Amino acid sequence: MMNLEQVINYAKTLIKACTKSGDITIDATVGNGFDTIFLAQVVKEKGIVFGFDIQKQAIENTKKRLDNYKIKNVNLFQVGHEYLQEYIPNKYHGNIASAIFNLGFLPKGNKAITTKWETTIEAIKQILNIIKINGVIVIIVYPGHKQGKLEKEKLLEYLSTLDQKEEQVLTYKFINQINDAPFLIAIEKIR
Repeated sequence: MMNLEQVINYAKTLIKACTKSGDITIDATVGNGFDTIFLAQVVKEKGIVFGFDIQKQAIENTKKRLDNYKIKNVNLFQVGHEYLQEYIPNKYHGNIASAIFNLGFLPKGNKAITTKWETTIEAIKQILNIIKINGVIVIIVYPGHKQGKLEKEKLLEYLSTLDQKEEQVLTYKFINQINDAPFLIAIEKIR
C-alpha cells in the first residue's frame, strides 16, 4: 500500500475536506459522470451539484449513471464551463463549497474535443467569484497530449499571478513518472 495518494484520490480528499452534507458544489467537466456521482454522494440529498459539459454524449452518460445510483440532486447543463456563473442561480453565489475539473478529452470519446485553456481559465475566474471563503477548486491536468501541454502552461502561468492574500494555489504531482503524468492543482479562496 502506498502512503502517497494518487492524484485522483488526493483530489477527492481535498474536496471532502471542505465539502459536507447540504453543500453546493460544481463539476465543471462532467465527462462520464464519475466526479459528479462522487460530489453528489458527498453533499448528500440536501446538497446540490451543478454539472457542465459541452458534449451531448457526456451529459447522456452522466444522466444514465445518476439514474443507476438513483441520484436526484444534480443539475446538468450541456454548455461550456465558461458560462457556469450564468447557469448557477444567484442565490447560490458565495455559497459554493467546492468545484472539480478533470481536463482533457472525454474518455472513450472524441479525442479531438478537449478542454481549452481559455475557457478553463474563464471558468476558474467565475468560480472564484462565487465560491465561499475556504472553498476549494480542484483541477486534474492531463498534459500528455498537445492541447493538454498548452493548457498546463497557460494554467500555471495564470494561477501563479493570483494574489496570495486572496487565494492559495497548490500543485501535487509525482515528478518521477514518465509520459507527462496527470497532476493536480488546487486553489483555496482565503479572502
